[in-house]
Amino acid sequence: MKIIQFSYWITDLHFLFVSESRGQYTGTQTPAVKAGLPGQSVSLNCKTSSNVHGAGGKLCLAWYQQKPGAAPKLLIYYISTLQSGTPSRFRGSGSGSDFTLTTSAVRAEDAGDCYCQSYHSGPVFTQ
Repeated sequence: MKIIQFSYWITDLHFLFVSESRGQYTGTQTPAVKAGLPGQSVSLNCKTSSNVHGAGGKLCLAWYQQKPGAAPKLLIYYISTLQSGTPSRFRGSGSGSDFTLTTSAVRAEDAGDCYCQSYHSGPVFTQ
């Protein structure tokens, strides 16, 4: 069976956080790489240095996926809202400063770099 590898962004080059006017956010993630077999559930954790703020009663935390040679693709925004076209096997959860992206029944095409973005009002990047 092919092992599906997920890479996390854990440095300035690997975590996408928007600082805007509320100050710089930093993120932590260990381990830097997580692997799973097809059909397994894989969870990625994103921890911010400060609580994520909200807009209109919704916390502004988005998840992106990037494949080699392509721009990051928005998967989830407002913590758990699926972007149009995102498969339902992706699920976002969390609150405060601790968030999780879970992929249930992973497929080979799910492999890639995953990004967590804190934003304060919008918009998120869709392409």
